[in-house]
Formats: sequence, structure tokens, C-alpha cells
Amino acid sequence: MPVDVRWATDADAPALAVMLCAMAAHYRQPPLDHDRALSAARKWLGEESPAYPHFALAFVEEEVSGLASVAIAHPGIDLERLLFLKDLFVRDKVRGAGVGRALIDFLADHCRSHGIGRIDLTTEDWNEGALRFYARLGAERHAQKIFLRLSGDALKVLKPDA
Repeated sequence: MPVDVRWATDADAPALAVMLCAMAAHYRQPPLDHDRALSAARKWLGEESPAYPHFALAFVEEEVSGLASVAIAHPGIDLERLLFLKDLFVRDKVRGAGVGRALIDFLADHCRSHGIGRIDLTTEDWNEGALRFYARLGAERHAQKIFLRLSGDALKVLKPDA
């Protein structure tokens, strides 16, 4: 089945909103209001620099079927940029049809053509399907890093230097 992958533009806000709502449902989150998702998608796609893509969308027969949410980080100690894959999501009805692989191939091609040396990602430890998928691609588990998060109250209490 042919899969068309492209960076999302302003015109793709409705498709991005569909994917955000589907992703929330898949991960058993409270239902995401479509109008709110659409508003957020329009804001993100309208304000971001075209040189700094954040969302790749996959289409099967012109229907949005997959999403990759990414960030590009500038050099660390190795002086090489990296692409951080925040989310990779494929709709249930096309799982196993090559949509996830098409998204990863698209991101890898972007990395190669823009001098980005690696793709870093995380997935939930319970998501066996994702772990198998990434292992088939050759992804290595790196035990030297621990994933941490500052959010909610912890984020609120941080203060800028006076």
C-alpha cells in the first residue's frame, strides 16, 4: 500500500487535529476536543519556522494515517545535531501496513540530507509493539540515560534568577 509522507503545513491543521484526537484515544487519555486540537494545530503550524519542522504526516489513499512529532536539537558535546522523535503514532486500521516504517524512512532521509547524525526516541516500557518495531529497525537501548520530567507543580515552583 503506497504511503505518502510529508512535513505538515498550515493546510494540514485539520489532518493533524484528527491524528491528535486519535492518539489521545489510543493511549486511553480523556477524549480530546476536536476544536481545541484544531486550534492548537493551527497555532503550532502557523507559528513554527518552516526550517524547523515538527510534524510529519503519513497519508494512505489521501487519508491521514500516521504522525511523527519531532524536535531538532543543536549540537551537544559531539557537535552533531539530533532529531528527537517525541511521538510516532499510526492509526489502528493501518497498523502493520508500513505506515510507521514510511514515517521513520522519511525522518531518516531528512536526517541524512540535513547533516543530522541520529534519531533519539523514547517509548513506554509496556509498549511491546513499539519496542519490537524499533528493534526491527536496529534501534539500540541506551541504559546510560534516565528519562526525567519536570511538569505540574515541579515546573511551577521553578523561578528565574532575580
